[in-house]
This record gives sequence, C-alpha cells and structure tokens, in this order.
Amino acid sequence: MMPATISLIALAVIFGGALLGMFLRGGLPQSHLGTDTRDVVRLGTGLIGTLSALVVGLMIASAKGSHDTQSGYISRISADVVLLDRILSDYGPEANEARDLLRRGIAELIDRIWREGDAGSASAAPFAAAGTAQAAFQKIQTLSPKNDEQRSLQARAVTIASDMEQTRFLLSARTANPVPAPFLVILVAWLAIIFASFSLFAPTNSTLIVVLFLLAASAAGAIFLILDLSQPFSGLMTISNAPLRSAIAPR
Repeated sequence: MMPATISLIALAVIFGGALLGMFLRGGLPQSHLGTDTRDVVRLGTGLIGTLSALVVGLMIASAKGSHDTQSGYISRISADVVLLDRILSDYGPEANEARDLLRRGIAELIDRIWREGDAGSASAAPFAAAGTAQAAFQKIQTLSPKNDEQRSLQARAVTIASDMEQTRFLLSARTANPVPAPFLVILVAWLAIIFASFSLFAPTNSTLIVVLFLLAASAAGAIFLILDLSQPFSGLMTISNAPLRSAIAPR
C-alpha cells in the first residue's frame, strides 16, 4: 500500500479518535468527568504519549538506516563501475566488448530499480544472476591475457565484477519493509487514544475541531514521511540515480 494511502487511513483513525472523545463527552454524566478522572486520564495519556514517541523514534531510525544503506549500495556500485571500466580500458581493445556489455547491464539495472520503485512494488523479484550484466562478467572471465600486466588487470576486473554482483544482490533485498506493520498499527491506535483524551474534557466548538484536525494531519504527515523514507526508490525522498548514470556516461 502506498504511503499516501496509509497516511490518509491514519488521519481518519486519529481524527476519528478525537470525534469519539467528543461523542463520549456528550454521553457521559458529569460525575465521570471530574478532576480526579481527568488527572488519571492525563497520566495515562502521558504514558502512551511517551511510548508513542519511542515507537516513532524507532521507526525513523529504521527507515533512515534502510535509506542510507540503499544509498550506500548505489554509491558502491557506481564506484565499482567507474573502476572496472577504467581497468578494462587499460587492458586494451580486447576488452571493448566487455565494456559495452557492462554499460548496457548497468543501464538495465538503473531502469529496473527505479521503474519498480515508481510502481510501488513491495514484492519485486530478486535480481537473477543473468542478462547483460552476467554476460559482461563472463566476458571478463574469458579474456585471454597476453602478458603479466593483462593477467593482473583481468584478475582485478574479476574481483571488482564479483563485488558488484554481490552488491547487486544485496540491493535486491530492499523489498522488505523496514517499518514493521505492527509498529504502525499500534502507533496509530495510541495516537487515536491520545486524541480522544484531548476532546473528552474540552467543550466542543469549531476552534477545537479545527485544531484537532490540524494536529491529526500533522501526526499523519509524520507517518507519511517515515513511510516515504522507507521506500528509497520512489516518493519524495528518492535516491538519485545520477551517480550510476554518470558512471556509464561516455568517456
């Protein structure tokens, strides 16, 4: 489900909690809304508010860690592409076909990563060790070095290509959502309880309704940002593909 949809659902549930508090205030006898009851409710909602803050902190840390990890993988592949292309260039004209396959393979990888991200695919198939990128790796392995320098360059190229393949598979593991659904459900439920307590003891008026809606929208907006951050190849905080595209730019 897209972050915007989840955030709208969260907004409806949280503001629904506020409306529930207003409804309960109108139906409860005044003896149930006394000072002692108010103090107990405030203490309880203070505890829930603290727990909610802890959960939000964990969600932000998880989403930010996932985003930074994926960004690191992109930077790592970009650096490996530049270095591998330079080594193949030093190897000689015999490696030109491998260089061409390498560039085509990376271009296909860019298209697949960001296309699936834009589609919001949460269950994309992992990248298989096949296709143009695998053909480039095989071409590097089948090079026939004619001297010690070419043998050294081929060995370095094979090592770097193997590292790129490993990073590519690590990148494919991004399908797991770093924000666990139970955390999100519990957080929204706690926020709904807190908002219900806000309106339970306050007289209902238009100002209260508007303020509670704006606060609920702010809470839902925070959830949206967390979910958007957890999807690094789509949304507002998308990881740029510029490093990979510049790595395969003509030289």
